[in-house]
Amino acid sequence: MKITNITAFPIRIPNESDDGRKINTKNLNTAMLANKDLPVKDYEKQESKQQKKNKKRHLDAKALGTYDSEIKDMGIYYVDEGSNTSIYSKFHETTVVKIETDSGIIGWGEAQSPVSPNTTATIITDIVTPLTIGKNIFDVEAIWHKNYSAKRERGHYTGFYIDAICGVDIAIWDAIGKALNMPTCQSMGGIHRKKVPLYNGIGGTHPEEVADQAEWSVGKGYKFLKMHLKEDLETTVEIAAKVRERVGDSIGLMADVHMGFDTFNAIKLGKELEKLNLLWLESPSDPIDIPGLCEISRSLDMPIANGEWTRTKYEMREIFEKRAYDISMPDIARTGLTGGKQIATIAELYNIPVAPHVGGGGIVSIAATLQFSLGTPNFMIMEHSEQGHAVKAMILSDNFDASEGQYELPEKPGLGIEIDENKVEKYKIDPSI
Repeated sequence: MKITNITAFPIRIPNESDDGRKINTKNLNTAMLANKDLPVKDYEKQESKQQKKNKKRHLDAKALGTYDSEIKDMGIYYVDEGSNTSIYSKFHETTVVKIETDSGIIGWGEAQSPVSPNTTATIITDIVTPLTIGKNIFDVEAIWHKNYSAKRERGHYTGFYIDAICGVDIAIWDAIGKALNMPTCQSMGGIHRKKVPLYNGIGGTHPEEVADQAEWSVGKGYKFLKMHLKEDLETTVEIAAKVRERVGDSIGLMADVHMGFDTFNAIKLGKELEKLNLLWLESPSDPIDIPGLCEISRSLDMPIANGEWTRTKYEMREIFEKRAYDISMPDIARTGLTGGKQIATIAELYNIPVAPHVGGGGIVSIAATLQFSLGTPNFMIMEHSEQGHAVKAMILSDNFDASEGQYELPEKPGLGIEIDENKVEKYKIDPSI
């Protein structure tokens, strides 16, 4: 069953929930977490002068006053020039991939592209398509390997090129499932479970703000929540404590601090968060500082979760060998289903669970991550955004919603979703050049 055509759709969908409110809070990481169901409050005014005065001081850049958070509006994008860790879009952006076969079967994939989907789409059109056209979909792992190897000598071990080949990889696996009339996870080796637990992402800069989002999420049926926090050490602990107080001990809490701390402050933060029984500390420091991550992991009883930016098994080798963290978080729209399975299989050798990351991924990413989760023996829990889901799902023909904090095995073959190509065309953006 040969691939006859590949089309990349760079799309940009307006996000009505992100009305710029989050730019004013100086926390760009929570842009997709803005919640229309909650009233807008002035949380800054709720914090008394005495509360600010009594805050403890720590040797981190924000507490020392050397971190100036200045939001640069770049038009479609914006960035915190105080840290420059990530550029964010005011829209939901990604690259949707369509493959066609000589039998008429169509497969859909996604190359996660939260910024500049045209870049990924151009790589697919100019490089990945001519590499892949004419190949049999059942040679999917060979296709991934040959596409990856085609740019190794050029130094493209990660980044946009890997995202591009992995978007095609997901589309091929969708076509395989449809060709065999079974869920993709079954075609990849078997179904390990029929339900997948989810955690919902929440965030903000003030304790009451994040606690309000936590309470709303629990009302939606979520038993696990992850706080996206980019504050100083003291404020991070205050927010986590307020959320724990609001939701009680029966709700599982995690914290993602987005590389915000150096090694010794990450350890100090972790020891405080352990007192609140958090389930993990995510992305505590620079992800390429493997010795530092090892030190953090060995210093804490609380697990360290990491790995959303590592796209291949080759990048993961040293991390697993040194046990740099306790929970691996492959992002399937960056690893592809082939690469994600490879990472999970190696993780299992080291008795390391996987909790797949989704982040800014769109609806095809969610569906592919669900299939990965259903078919992975050492799977733990999957990321989700209740707030951002409606925007991501706007290219679907049918609903694909979670219920009571979990997804179930879809009834449809392949990835289990139906893409409306007319809607994809609606949100497709023009080439940059």
